[in-house]
Amino acid sequence: MFGLFKKEKREVYVAPVTGRLMPLEDLKDGVFSEKMMGEGYAIAPEENTVYAPISGVISSVFPTKHAIGITSGTGLEVLVHMGIDIVEMDGTPFETRISAGDEVEVGDELSTINITEIKDSGRNPAIVVVFTNMNKVKDFSAVNAKQVVHGDPVTTLTYTD
Repeated sequence: MFGLFKKEKREVYVAPVTGRLMPLEDLKDGVFSEKMMGEGYAIAPEENTVYAPISGVISSVFPTKHAIGITSGTGLEVLVHMGIDIVEMDGTPFETRISAGDEVEVGDELSTINITEIKDSGRNPAIVVVFTNMNKVKDFSAVNAKQVVHGDPVTTLTYTD
């Protein structure tokens, strides 16, 4: 009644790739840096394998393979977006390991990317993790720039039932 008995829940999100972690504002791309799609973080990748930052169900895999949606068990919708302004590459630098409807655990392999091919095309290979339904989130811990290894904790989201 009136939210008095709602329990707070927390989910820890991890680095989906080894590289340089940064807040979204550092991307300077507009859509992500201005948080039009939601709050999140980005990593300048140093390896080609991208892993699940959270456990859940694959809700979508874009036809161009550059973006994967994951819905956590709590209903939080997460977008793992690989590369900036990458759609024109029509999926060539990506090899996806999952399909819509698959269940994944944190750390499961999602995709491989060809960082060199992306950079050679003049594009940014940043891996972006965005929480697209922030209306469910009560608190989002700050993301500070630093070096991370895939699987390292990056941020914690707090929300209520």
